[in-house]
Amino acid sequence: GTGKTKVLIDNLAMLYDKGKIDGALIIAPKGVVKTWYEQELPTHLPSHVENVTVLWQSNITKKQQEKLDSVLKTGEDLHILVMNVEALSTTKGVEFALKFINCHNTMMAIDESTTIKNPGAKRTKNIIKLGEKAKYRRIMTGSPVTKNPLDLYSQCEFLDPYLLDFTSYYAFRNRYAEMKTLHVRGRSIQVVKKFVNLGELSE
Repeated sequence: GTGKTKVLIDNLAMLYDKGKIDGALIIAPKGVVKTWYEQELPTHLPSHVENVTVLWQSNITKKQQEKLDSVLKTGEDLHILVMNVEALSTTKGVEFALKFINCHNTMMAIDESTTIKNPGAKRTKNIIKLGEKAKYRRIMTGSPVTKNPLDLYSQCEFLDPYLLDFTSYYAFRNRYAEMKTLHVRGRSIQVVKKFVNLGELSE
């Protein structure tokens, strides 16, 4: 309830008014994706912003296909595509998102960005790759670190790979965590022994 959604939509409208974007791809978790479409955008998007807004659905009927096609058209309007983060684990979802980004000058925003905290996850990799093609990137979260400072890496990599000044997750992890090896059922796994240099990371 910090008002981050309104701030994001204001930013979107400002960039659109300045002619910098004509597309917005909003990625949200399952529980709130409909709220974006039905409440947040209608409530907070200024009335002068002509827009075409579509909610992604994976079961594509003829009617849904027409809606999806409408969001790919170019024109004066602001085109907004709202997608469930899960869709970006699927080829169909990723391909459509890419098509959308390529049709527009796009701002790509991730609501509850801790959904991409796992650098090894397929959807995280897909989202970071898509983000490279977007003109502007935003993340939204009330708490970027759930329990683990290492959660920051993927969220920051999406925004800008140079933000944290590390070229890989492992280099980042080696700087801020001391690891130890555990042997579980004949396998060796690396777990965090303790976090280090957190003052520097915080800065």
